[in-house]
Amino acid sequence: MGVRSPDVNLRPSGRAAAALVAQTVQATQMTPAAPAAPQVDQSVLMRGLALQGAGRAEEAAALFRSYLETVPHDGVATYSLAVIMMQRGEQDSALSLVSDTLNANDGFAPLWLAQGSLLQGKGLLADALSAYDRALALNPDYPEALVNSGVVLRELHRHVEALERFQKVLSIKPDHETALGNAGILLTEFKRPQEAIAIFQRLLSVNPKYEWGVGLLAYERMHACDWTDFDTNVQRIVEGLKVGEHTCKSLPLMAFSDDAAAHQLSAQMFAHRFPAKAPLWTGERYRHKKIRLAYVSPDLREHPVGHLMCGIFERHDKSRFETIAISLGVNDESRLRQRMLDAFDHFIDARSMHAGEIARIMREMEVDIAVDLAGYTADSRTDVFARRPAPVQVNYLGYPGTMGTSYMDVIIADRHIIPPEHQAFFNEKVVYLPDAYLPTDNSLKIADRTPTRAECGLPDEGVVFCSFSHDYKIAPPVFDVWMRLLKQVPGSVLWLMSRSELSQQNLRKEAQQRGVDPSRLVFARRVPRVEDHLARYRQADLFLDTHPYNAHTTAADAIMAGLPVVTFSGGAFPARVAASLLHAIDMPELVADSLAGYEALALRLARDGAE
Repeated sequence: MGVRSPDVNLRPSGRAAAALVAQTVQATQMTPAAPAAPQVDQSVLMRGLALQGAGRAEEAAALFRSYLETVPHDGVATYSLAVIMMQRGEQDSALSLVSDTLNANDGFAPLWLAQGSLLQGKGLLADALSAYDRALALNPDYPEALVNSGVVLRELHRHVEALERFQKVLSIKPDHETALGNAGILLTEFKRPQEAIAIFQRLLSVNPKYEWGVGLLAYERMHACDWTDFDTNVQRIVEGLKVGEHTCKSLPLMAFSDDAAAHQLSAQMFAHRFPAKAPLWTGERYRHKKIRLAYVSPDLREHPVGHLMCGIFERHDKSRFETIAISLGVNDESRLRQRMLDAFDHFIDARSMHAGEIARIMREMEVDIAVDLAGYTADSRTDVFARRPAPVQVNYLGYPGTMGTSYMDVIIADRHIIPPEHQAFFNEKVVYLPDAYLPTDNSLKIADRTPTRAECGLPDEGVVFCSFSHDYKIAPPVFDVWMRLLKQVPGSVLWLMSRSELSQQNLRKEAQQRGVDPSRLVFARRVPRVEDHLARYRQADLFLDTHPYNAHTTAADAIMAGLPVVTFSGGAFPARVAASLLHAIDMPELVADSLAGYEALALRLARDGAE
């Protein structure tokens, strides 16, 4: 629900799915292979390498096998043959070949790299990291081993060490594309936007067509409210997607465009990173007394998704459903986490498990319906669903759009966020809830005490326009409207919830450029308790929605606190959520059908307090 999403999997080095196809001749130069006996004709090996370099893999493989009959456990021949086997999808055979040779010849770094890549592909992350570290012990400046081990370290939630490895690659090869991309993504996670922006700029100067690169840069700028080249980048992103270029991943795209067709295209492109695998469920009919319902999420904790879903978890009809939690995220030991532990029949902490293990557990538990609450957001595990562990697989709530896959069967929606004429933009079958698709937790109580205006940093008099959405949702066209409203409503202020000093500085600068005193932008501080945060809404007069990425949980919070929300209904799912909520409470008069209508409606309400 508006969570910033890194690249779901950092990109490993190399071209093969198992994360390694390096240029073999280069690899042989990194560390010495076992010396061949003097009488051995190495021309067979060299011909094999030449054929492999020319793309004639079958002929090369035959020569490598012939050579290994003469020189068993030769590192170069084994490595080269393993690469070909990986390209064919023969991962288990390649791993066996590499491991056998390493038992006899453990001094060749590329073989450890190959073993690490194969183990990583099987989800054996700790073993993969050990193999990469063996490669680095032999060759500390091995870029492929540094990059791939960095990816593993991030998957093991060792983010600082991961970044260090990418930065070491860049100290060796400053223009290494994969290291640049991965380092930039980690810097976004560390909320170091200026460094991330600089890295992404450098990446695009090296390769203007780097996969998702334009979107990475533009999205990080949005987090800093840096709107450099905004219109140019939006045009480049959307037009690129329409001709098949991987310009922007689907979640960042929601901050730039409300073109539902473009959202689907981007999701389908990104879905290629998670191809369908051999299904674990193959059509068996279960005969359970209760429907076994599993929720898979990294956000079963203090998180917007956790707050929205907790009441649902607690209210499932236990006479009809057996509920299972598959938790992919941290245990924050919060009150909300404890409520969830109490609500589920089974709670599985799967944070350290690989996708295959999670999917196998779900299949062994004979899950009937599996609900993905994360989609393509941070720390999600789409690769679990790619293994088809359940007969029915559902996309719901955490990610506001299609996942673009063949194995997600259903998306849960309502008729406002996905009207019937928009169903073609979703790979999933659309199943409608009768009112709003977005749940709220009615057990959450707003604090009785309302803080004073002074305590909130607000002036004693004047209209307070409020927008507590994330920084990246503030797009220049909507900000233009907000500034015009401030000009037309004397004494009014705009109350925002900016996350960083940099974004606050940039927003004040943008206000100044539009002829508005920057002091009329007031930035709310974080408060520890959500109950106290909600109580602050009572000091605002009107909530101004963002577009094309609406306020979702935040809009629901404002409505719950009694604050009117003004929105306009756009062309794609994330641009229609606030309208869905307002229709659900029978206040469609707060929904405009255009940006101009949105501005006129907000101005009218601001000038007419009674209305």
